[in-house]
Amino acid sequence: MRHLLPPILACVLARGAFAQLPRTAPERTNYHETTRYDEALRLLQAADRASTRVHLTQFGYSLEGRPLPLVVVGAAAATSEAVRRTGRLRVFIQANIHAGEVEGKEAMLQLVRELAQGRHARWLDSLVLLIAPIYNADGNERVLLTNRPLQDGPLGGMGQRPNAQGLDLNRDHTKLESPEARSLVALFNAYDPHVVIDLHTTNGSHHGYHLTYSPPLHPGTDSALVRFLRESLLPRVTERIRRRDGWEYFYYGNVPGGAGVSTSIERGWYTFDHRPRFNNNYVGLRNRLAILSEAYAYLSFADRIRATYRFVQEVLDALRASASEVRALTEAADRGSVVGSRLPLRAEYRRGDTLDILMGAVDTVRNPYSGQRILRRRDETRTERMPDFSSFEGREWEVAPAAYLIPPTLEAVVARLEAHGISVGRLEAPLVTTLERFRVDSTWTAPREFQGHRERTVRGEWESVLDTVPAGFRVVRLDQPLGRLAFYLLEPRSDDGLLTWNFLDEQLAGARYYPIVRTRTLR
Repeated sequence: MRHLLPPILACVLARGAFAQLPRTAPERTNYHETTRYDEALRLLQAADRASTRVHLTQFGYSLEGRPLPLVVVGAAAATSEAVRRTGRLRVFIQANIHAGEVEGKEAMLQLVRELAQGRHARWLDSLVLLIAPIYNADGNERVLLTNRPLQDGPLGGMGQRPNAQGLDLNRDHTKLESPEARSLVALFNAYDPHVVIDLHTTNGSHHGYHLTYSPPLHPGTDSALVRFLRESLLPRVTERIRRRDGWEYFYYGNVPGGAGVSTSIERGWYTFDHRPRFNNNYVGLRNRLAILSEAYAYLSFADRIRATYRFVQEVLDALRASASEVRALTEAADRGSVVGSRLPLRAEYRRGDTLDILMGAVDTVRNPYSGQRILRRRDETRTERMPDFSSFEGREWEVAPAAYLIPPTLEAVVARLEAHGISVGRLEAPLVTTLERFRVDSTWTAPREFQGHRERTVRGEWESVLDTVPAGFRVVRLDQPLGRLAFYLLEPRSDDGLLTWNFLDEQLAGARYYPIVRTRTLR
């Protein structure tokens, strides 16, 4: 990792010169503008020079070659080795994965500045903070007044949702086709954060919450991790914000339809997708705590920044108080093996209890510079009782094997597994054993393209056969910390595996069997 601080700036800035720390663009423009990449970098560089506890580095590059900045606070240096040596809970905070959802970026730039000024020292006795405030750096620079229509500011425009490839980075955690996603997963492999906080903004239903949040949603996630978030940490954070700020936060959701819109879906509070292509679901399958934050798009820009900042602040306070417990939970998840476990391959919404959901209202105003419509939150709420669909349950299941065996010709599959950090071995001698091979009964691709792919589905059954696996086959054992993730990437009927993303299309053309086999016993 290369340091981002130019020598000229190092000569100009003196440590402790807090007055020289820049303000963000919203602070300078009465919340009319969002901070551009170069401005953000200058603020981070100034914070690095102003404090011995703030270290600026980078964790990779965007498609257009912009270094992706990472701020490390609470370690002796910015390297992964220095961070791991602290023995403290490692917390990664990511913002701006969708570059029109800029509140997290602005809130984290403010937080880095405050950390450089010596504030929030209490966190650092138990935590090391890893902050990436501008992940979608290329999308951030494609500012238009017409991006994120209906969102209440910034009036001077904001960046775009996808990266420079046109990819949604929050759909790229399985296939890893963008340099940003590959950089991010390399960070996960190197620093191994115990907790990942992902900051967004939602422009869905007109509800009454300042911010909504979500734990990992994949039903195959280690249940102890999800239970801790749902039953302990997130309720504590919600209550503290309600008591201190008078704001209501709740689990992420949307209500189908809207004014004048008919739908056959039962009216209820529905969360988003469970699949690991999404960041917080992916992190959960890596045996780590993940927390999604979604500020409400129709709050004012200033209030969205404040709501996001307060959420992060309270989450960090709660993590500090529970640091030992969180470390123990993640260590237990890593020690546990999924071999022999019955895991869900596909999922559907779980119909939960009937809840009181706060619904809201909006007024329509106009952007004075573009003339386009903006929806602005009205300060009124009403309670509506509806069923809760904020979690998922398994629909199809499979018992995890001991290992998968991959032909050496499938180099692209092996390369993706290794990019995820999954350990892949090699057979040094032929192996005679009882294998399971998947018989392909039917396979098809989606009629519409999504993220440059026509997603593939396969149907069939595993069959047992005594056979010899030649030397040179690659071996993926599931008794490793990332065994849960490996299972979902390699199982053919998984709804978000490598088969889904067309990595095996050539091998499946006219084939009777899936080319990857598995075994239930491997010495």
